[in-house]
Amino acid sequence: MAHPKSRISKQRRRKRRTHKKAEMPQIATCSTTKEPHIYHRGVWVEGNLYYRGQLVIKAAEDLD
Repeated sequence: MAHPKSRISKQRRRKRRTHKKAEMPQIATCSTTKEPHIYHRGVWVEGNLYYRGQLVIKAAEDLD
């Protein structure tokens, strides 16, 4: 079984990994509904889907 010639110490490994962390997603506000959402994502409001301030999918009416 092969073994590494030199082992990387815990401190050296941790120094390398300090830059890998989760970032907060950017939040936008829909110009039509004023609802907060993540950039490049649609937002559902009362059954309607809005994207970039435009209605994309309209809510289905109840058929009762």
